[in-house]
Amino acid sequence: MSVIETASTREDLPLMVIPSCMPSMVEAFRSAFSKLDDLCRVRMYTDTVLDEDVLASRCKDADSVVVIGFRVSDALLEKLATSVHCMVFGGTGVANYVNLSAAKEHGIRICNVEHYGDEAVAEHTVALMFELARHSGYLNQQLRNGKWIEMEGLELNGKTLGLVGFGGIGKAVAKIAHGIGMKVAVCSRHEDTQALQEFGATWTSSIDELIESSDVVSLHLGLNEQTKGMITEAHLAKLHPGALFINTARAELIEPGALVKRLSEGDVLAGLDVFDHEPLPMDDPLLSLSNVVLTPHVAWFTQEAVVNVIAQCFDGVSAFYRGERYNVVV
Repeated sequence: MSVIETASTREDLPLMVIPSCMPSMVEAFRSAFSKLDDLCRVRMYTDTVLDEDVLASRCKDADSVVVIGFRVSDALLEKLATSVHCMVFGGTGVANYVNLSAAKEHGIRICNVEHYGDEAVAEHTVALMFELARHSGYLNQQLRNGKWIEMEGLELNGKTLGLVGFGGIGKAVAKIAHGIGMKVAVCSRHEDTQALQEFGATWTSSIDELIESSDVVSLHLGLNEQTKGMITEAHLAKLHPGALFINTARAELIEPGALVKRLSEGDVLAGLDVFDHEPLPMDDPLLSLSNVVLTPHVAWFTQEAVVNVIAQCFDGVSAFYRGERYNVVV
């Protein structure tokens, strides 16, 4: 671990701290430091840390903090509140990473980033669909193990993709799916007529109807009190044999235990990038299922998305020091 600082002698400037950073993002962060020239000092730690005492120590005397890859518990928030007045989260769904009400009580501004990885997540979603349909990764490994297996696949062209949620990521998935000849159906709170027409999609307000009529079901909802656990065991029971189920959104959208129970029946396939517990414990029942493809919450993680995240994080910090508002949640 090393510490990278800018304007370290400028005691007249406030301090922004990045207390934990994925090593692969260090250079991208460093290249964007100039956006904060004459606004604040920057101190970045170049390792990934989850220990709250270490995080609190690193943020001592900081006015603002960029949060990447860790949750801010109420206890950590209490410690940071002695000096921090702005926290910028490098992701969406900040309510899952910090108690917004408590932050407001402490007078801490919370900012997020928006639509930074719509295309990245959409492409990963479709990649999982293709892996489930054509088994490329599995066949590659088998071939390297000396096994020549001719495994029948499934064509996605002509199949129906059911999207639960139709925000930026959902629309990006619809665009790709439409392009490869899939029929697109959408279940969302509001009927976006223009976007539906663009992708030749149909709309329904019924999750049951969507799942029953789809060959592939993919979740693209934000997590909040209204959506938590909204995909129930009864909904998953409506997946027809051979259906594909994709989740690159949030694991908590699904009723606890319901997905493992449905997958254990063995007649549907799933591609998952998000989990109830991350990192995924080695005793998680998902790891014992052969009809699931798992990736470690990397759907968002592309070079382009990283640049977008950092740019928006620093825009949020810059706006704070300029007395302006940018992606302010509370």
